[in-house]
Amino acid sequence: QVQLVESGGGLVQPGGSLTLSCAASGSIFSRYAMGWYRQAPGKQRELVARISTYGGRYYADSMKGRATISRDYATNTMNLQMNSLKPEDTAVYYCNAQTTDLNYWGQGTQVTVSS
Repeated sequence: QVQLVESGGGLVQPGGSLTLSCAASGSIFSRYAMGWYRQAPGKQRELVARISTYGGRYYADSMKGRATISRDYATNTMNLQMNSLKPEDTAVYYCNAQTTDLNYWGQGTQVTVSS
């Protein structure tokens, strides 16, 4: 069992930056591939970025060059730094932890990009 708690969401102006954090507890953090997903109103949940157990990174095309995902095994946390934010980045952002047969989600944190 893994518990995931997101933080760092909020209101930011277009062009601004935000760093989301996900704190994981309850199981061995290093066993899980970690990722950030987002869901905007009326849209399906989509993958934003993912980091594997060995540090391999994947970014959605919409976030390439604007986001950096990282994980810290000492503190069992994962971060997503986002820059040059756009109004279309507005969504609830969810932390995800998964193995081949397990899948866990956090409660989500709201990111609103607006002037």
